[in-house]
Amino acid sequence: MSMTLVIGTKQWSSWSLRPWIAMKQAGLPFQEVVIQLRQPDTKARILEYSHAGKVPVLIDGAVVVWESLAILDHLADRFPTRALWPSEPGARGHARAISAEMHAGFAALRRELSMDVLAELPTPDLSDEAKGDVARIQAIWKEARQRYGAGGPFLFGRFTNADAMFAPVATRFRTYGIALDRVCRDYADAILNLPAMVAWYRQAEEESE
Repeated sequence: MSMTLVIGTKQWSSWSLRPWIAMKQAGLPFQEVVIQLRQPDTKARILEYSHAGKVPVLIDGAVVVWESLAILDHLADRFPTRALWPSEPGARGHARAISAEMHAGFAALRRELSMDVLAELPTPDLSDEAKGDVARIQAIWKEARQRYGAGGPFLFGRFTNADAMFAPVATRFRTYGIALDRVCRDYADAILNLPAMVAWYRQAEEESE
């Protein structure tokens, strides 16, 4: 049965990017419904798909799942052969923990470095809280790369749901020219150079036109 992913405007919707890029990387076929954000009818249109009033929303037959991390978990359960979480228990637990931390935290970073994939902006004068968020994310990336990343360029070697959760952060760091150390810069480049991410940027430009 075909799946439908309801997402927001690609230029701004960090939450939508997460399941979208995971599904693209896993080669999962799906239809996409894009709801333009920041419009008078945005809320009403989203409510047609989810009572939570937020995107993304995954419609998988009779199953409706919202919230990015819940969608990623659903996909991992639904398609176990695609290995969307690391297979080794220690790595999998670590991947789930940092994904949950990303989902629930980093409010200052979200507020002061909002996602806009079509912009290149001066590095802002960040608050101490936002600087702490940037430092914590770099620490997360370096620890995962050092402990589990020997098999490839991503946090756990190959691409997993954890990379999908942090993909919007890589776009934010590019937009605002955030200085990164070599390990983190190489990781961010690996995310940004994914064909799926290149396609997301291209489609964001097409939407804006």
